[in-house]
Amino acid sequence: MDRASDYESEGQRFESSRAHHTYRAAESGEAHYRTALALAEPRGMRPLVAHCYLGLGKLARRTGQREQAQEHLTTATTMYRDMAMRFWLEQAQAEITQTG
Repeated sequence: MDRASDYESEGQRFESSRAHHTYRAAESGEAHYRTALALAEPRGMRPLVAHCYLGLGKLARRTGQREQAQEHLTTATTMYRDMAMRFWLEQAQAEITQTG
């Protein structure tokens, strides 16, 4: 095996490892957001609920789940608008724009 193919194989292993780590981190993040939602919703903690939907939308966008991202971000946007939380509304709208 020549040196170039050694580097190429090492690069492929690195990318595979990185992709696996990213997927696991996203999975873990989603679980945490869902736990927070389960606690916040019955307590009427609307700002926290909206933040959870924003976080879930960001995670879904980053993992290529566009439809799910759009759903979560739309929910967050609606909630922020209803609560007149302009700063966070703008953040959610920017995420929607990036989702395409």
